[in-house]
Amino acid sequence: MAQQRIALYMQDKHNIQYELDMARYAEERGFSEIWQADTRLARDCVVMMSAFLTYTKRLRLGSGVLPIWTRNPAVIAASWSTMWELGGKVNGHGRLMLGLGAWWEPIASRVGIKRDKPLKAMQEYVEAIRQLFTMEETTYQGEFVHLDRIKLDVAYGDTSPRDIPIYIGATGDKMLELAGEIGDGVVLNYVVSTGYIRRAVSLVEKGAKKVGKTLEQVDRPELLVCCLSDKDPAAAMAEGKKLVAYYLGTEPHIMKASSVSEELLEKVQSILGWPATEEDYIRASKVIPDEVVRELMAVGTSAECRAKVREYVDAGVTCPILYPMMDDIKPVIDAFADGF
Repeated sequence: MAQQRIALYMQDKHNIQYELDMARYAEERGFSEIWQADTRLARDCVVMMSAFLTYTKRLRLGSGVLPIWTRNPAVIAASWSTMWELGGKVNGHGRLMLGLGAWWEPIASRVGIKRDKPLKAMQEYVEAIRQLFTMEETTYQGEFVHLDRIKLDVAYGDTSPRDIPIYIGATGDKMLELAGEIGDGVVLNYVVSTGYIRRAVSLVEKGAKKVGKTLEQVDRPELLVCCLSDKDPAAAMAEGKKLVAYYLGTEPHIMKASSVSEELLEKVQSILGWPATEEDYIRASKVIPDEVVRELMAVGTSAECRAKVREYVDAGVTCPILYPMMDDIKPVIDAFADGF
């Protein structure tokens, strides 16, 4: 039986040099991959993934996830092609994965982007980028993507096709189905229940079947918050509550997908604005029950966190992407290095 894949999710919670050191440590301890966020206007995933590639030798790197509206598809393909060269190959395969997302509100409209027809736009981006990864000349005329006889015109380097799987970050029903239909994989969202994951996986399978694929042919990594502390489980719970407060306040669609009550949503939203301060999150976290947090993430001791992650794998996740929320990442790596 193949060893269970396990990954880290890096956002902007920790110092960059520390994250690089932890990536190297995770590689030494047998982790399989790192997924780098590009969700806000915090850290650019291309910069961070390039740094991780140079700091490690074996780990695979994915974007979790790059908003399609922020870059032309040809530029995305060129960026990933460059990182593919930078990372080299392990066992004959490149180390890169491309995760794409449709972004979210309120940030998109505040930077002047209209998220019209996100399903159509996503389909066109995936199809066009996949063609460019063949290294052949590409013409693509869609509603959102317009490419006229272009190619990744590498003049002096490796011109072989880029074996970069394309993942779709999906939360809603239609995007989950689309991911199963056209994606090599889906990046499932975090701060959701295992019940939501089971339903999401069934929708991915529905999309896969449309084109004659099986569920096993669609990779299903999931971002999974891990608030772990053997020394102070109560502090881990408090950190988890702050993150739940953030999502209740700013991304209620994720919370509704996990059947969090409307009453709790309204209560937290009355406290939080966007952007909210650390003090706002602390105030909002006071109204969130422990059981809601335990339903949505791995929280508490090492044993408790490992047990919760197993539940997500049992629900259909192929690779847990652990997002360490405590200041120290090392205990998370140690807790999961020898399996779970």
